[in-house]
Amino acid sequence: MTKVIDARGLDCPQPVVLTKRAMDEVGGESLLTLVNTGIALENVSKLAHSQGYQVEVEHQGDDYRIHMTRQSGATGTSGTGDGQVAVLITSNLFGQGEAELGQVLMKSFLVSLNELSQVKEMVFMNSGVYLTTGGSPVLEILQALEAKGVQIYSCGTCLDYYQLKDKLKVGRVTNMYSAMEILTGAGKCITI
Repeated sequence: MTKVIDARGLDCPQPVVLTKRAMDEVGGESLLTLVNTGIALENVSKLAHSQGYQVEVEHQGDDYRIHMTRQSGATGTSGTGDGQVAVLITSNLFGQGEAELGQVLMKSFLVSLNELSQVKEMVFMNSGVYLTTGGSPVLEILQALEAKGVQIYSCGTCLDYYQLKDKLKVGRVTNMYSAMEILTGAGKCITI
């Protein structure tokens, strides 16, 4: 029997939260989540894959029907674990005070971070998303981190708020629920 989650019209992270709750309740059963935005489709699909589900999507009118079936023997994965470090960046400046100094310190922080091998994932929230978009003074550093295997995520709600969604140049869009999974699953977390 398939459990249906109607998440149409709900803001981030509600479609993901409701789908995760249903996953926890039904165990191995199949799920169907209904959403009506591309962001919700991407976020729910990402969650399903991370939890070991096979995903098929139907587009009907304005709605997306996300069919999820648990793969046999699959176990969900989230977070970095194993002593790896996750970094949360909530501003385009490092610290409080003069903006010029904050930019210099942020660049220095990211250059230093690029030298460490323990960093596995980075999450950018609030004005931190300015760093992952066109015109960022640290874009090359973030691209170098990504090339080394660091997963870079930018908050979709934040990108929308600052009207930067079309300007994302490094990493992928995420949501609050997935970001919390990353941060709480990490061995260590640095917040800037």
